[in-house]
Amino acid sequence: MLEDVPVHGSRESKGSKAAAHQRNLSLDFRHVTGASGPPAGCGHQRNRSLDSVLQRIPEDMTPTSPEGAPLRPAPPARLALPPEVPAGSDDSGIHTPPDPADDDRPPPPAAARSRESLDSGNPEDTDKPPDPPDTETKTETDSSKNKDFLLRLFESKLFDMSMAISYLFNSKDPGVQAYLANKLFSFPNEDVDFYLPQLATMYIEMGDVADVLKPYLVFRCKQSAEFSLRLAWLLTAFGGDAKRSKAMKFRDSILGEEIRPAARRGHHRSQSDASALRLAAPSGRHLGDLASGRAFDSGCLCGEQCSCGAPRLAPQTQFLNALTSIGRRLAGVQDKERRNGRLRAELASLDLNLPARVWLPLHQRPHHVLRIPSQAAAVLNSKDKAPYIMYVEVLETEGHAPLPPRLLPPAPPAPHSPPIRHTKSEENLVPEWPALSLYSPLDDADASDCWSHDDDEVGQYAARAPAADSVSQMSGASASALSLSSCGSRESLAVGAGEVRRRLADATAAPPANTFRHDPHDPSALALKESWDCKLARMRSSSPYGSLSGWRLLGCIVKVGDDLRQEMLAAQLLRRLQAVWDLERVPLKLHPYEILCLDKESGLIQPVLNSVSLHQIKKQSGRSLRAWLELEHGPPNSEGFLRAQNNFVQSAAAYALTSYLLQLKDRHNGNILLDSAGHIIHIDFGFIFSISPKNLGFESSPFKLTAECVEVMDGESSDMFGYFKILMLRGLIAARKHCDQIIHLVELMRMSGQLACLRSSSAVSGFRARFHAGRTEPQLQALVDRLVRDALHSLSTRLYDNYQYYTNGIL
Repeated sequence: MLEDVPVHGSRESKGSKAAAHQRNLSLDFRHVTGASGPPAGCGHQRNRSLDSVLQRIPEDMTPTSPEGAPLRPAPPARLALPPEVPAGSDDSGIHTPPDPADDDRPPPPAAARSRESLDSGNPEDTDKPPDPPDTETKTETDSSKNKDFLLRLFESKLFDMSMAISYLFNSKDPGVQAYLANKLFSFPNEDVDFYLPQLATMYIEMGDVADVLKPYLVFRCKQSAEFSLRLAWLLTAFGGDAKRSKAMKFRDSILGEEIRPAARRGHHRSQSDASALRLAAPSGRHLGDLASGRAFDSGCLCGEQCSCGAPRLAPQTQFLNALTSIGRRLAGVQDKERRNGRLRAELASLDLNLPARVWLPLHQRPHHVLRIPSQAAAVLNSKDKAPYIMYVEVLETEGHAPLPPRLLPPAPPAPHSPPIRHTKSEENLVPEWPALSLYSPLDDADASDCWSHDDDEVGQYAARAPAADSVSQMSGASASALSLSSCGSRESLAVGAGEVRRRLADATAAPPANTFRHDPHDPSALALKESWDCKLARMRSSSPYGSLSGWRLLGCIVKVGDDLRQEMLAAQLLRRLQAVWDLERVPLKLHPYEILCLDKESGLIQPVLNSVSLHQIKKQSGRSLRAWLELEHGPPNSEGFLRAQNNFVQSAAAYALTSYLLQLKDRHNGNILLDSAGHIIHIDFGFIFSISPKNLGFESSPFKLTAECVEVMDGESSDMFGYFKILMLRGLIAARKHCDQIIHLVELMRMSGQLACLRSSSAVSGFRARFHAGRTEPQLQALVDRLVRDALHSLSTRLYDNYQYYTNGIL
């Protein structure tokens, strides 16, 4: 037992008043004895306990000079002799010179060096348990090394948001979780926002992670109203039915305006007399009242960092509630043509309350909504639901600056007045903003085009030119509304003869061969076929705000009655796959678009511009896919056709591989688009990971590849078809290199248990298996050949197309 006695510290004897842990500064007794031997009075009694203890003293003792000064810094003392132990004799080992063989003796364990007690062989100490084995010391050392490696990884330049979200999900160490949550502050906001659905899911499902995430989420909510709403919508969509859970309380605190920027000291608003009169009404008095003309106005002019106490989020929530309410009411109208008319009337009524400090959250750049041209909106082709597309005129701003006073709605009417918008005074408003004059005498637009809101019902007002910045006083219930107009003038417009001839030629010219006609069963076909450049120029010329430098036109699809949470996950996966292929320089082209879930059954979708569905192409033109491309881009040997053919192959290979990895179903020709450059684009990802509409299970092929698509590629024996298979192989090799970044997106979302596509226990494992990480490249090439062959000769693809034709009329 004495051989295991630690050599650090001493045990205080009974009755001793000395303080514990007294240490002798040196164990070299030559300072005491000198060269002649032990001091007088020392007996020759051998103390074997002390002898054995001293054998364990390390031999790197500090040498001293003849004057007694140390030649190098003395190490910490390892032993202090108890006062009752007598000094040993010359054969006790004290005067024995160091043995050179002892240099190879291993140092004592760290645990032994750290203890401050010393076992001197007293009888009362014989029952003490033995020292712990060295395995615990090794475990502690390994754990310390692992933490050092983790810290080096977390601090490296290679550590990104993808790795942070993975470690935050998998780690159970509170210290690591807290460190990673603090690490979020150092990442760019756009990197964190990409994983916001996963962060919201972890906040809902993982209580320990929620505690460390909340400081960051609160910080971002105070910074941005848009982030606050996105987080609140995700908590609503994935929060389940628990009303008083931690996540629901957090959401209620966000929507209840409890989390907002701190008021800045010395903040003073600078505003005109007109806007000062406007703020006389109580803040938020008319929020949500579409008949008031101020349904989206909170009365605040402070911008993002509001210090006046006005509602910060309520105008935006009321605006989106109004849009989704229109979709719910349209679902009750059976006839599609009547739906279109009802939609335009509803949007015209909503437009009475614009401009306002609201925005479309699908688009990242800061902006405010100016106007919604109701005649440009259209109901999309759907049998049971009523999704619709609308176009919105916005004014881009620097940061979150308030709207200029000239664009603000007029003051609310008196209580006894009818709820109509009052006319603004040109004399009062024009001097406020002379640099942004909305009328130019050089503008060649027709006065009637500029004045109307693209509404056929108000053609009677086009004969007279209203005063600049005036608003027609009409009841919203009797006719469509007229917005603020600036193209009118008290003087007639001078139009040149050349301009008259050009307008007459445009009106009498025959439409191009690829122009769509109006279809009562699909009113959106004509609106979607118009090119974005033509639509932009036409709407800008007829808009009262078109001359503003920050004027922009944005599109938005409002969808109600469908669960968009799975589509949101699929859009995330598409963006990640496209980023991987761009990084690996694989020329595969996906077209990811933004999807925003407002709750479990409604949301906003970013439209794909300059694109129409294959169903619309077949129905409107009656041509095959290759014939349509030749009609739009030229003969087969022309440069335009070859460019479109190359775009077609690259995008078709990208979506074929994506469809295989995600097991994408419901692939009829209404869900596949073709854009003006020849790219194939898939939409509607409501059925992924092997779930199918009504569990029919028709589609058993790995992806959709028809004979028409192969015809565009010049046939199965062509170089373009071989290029199609090479692209699929290269894309699969690149994707499996980064498959962990893609798979953990799905693993995190499976935790909530609310997505139907992830309820199967094999959903994630099957997704991982489809990357084929264990196969060689020749084996992958054989796999791609087999997948392409199975897809091209699949009977289930033809069966499902026939099913869609006979049940829904989709060609």
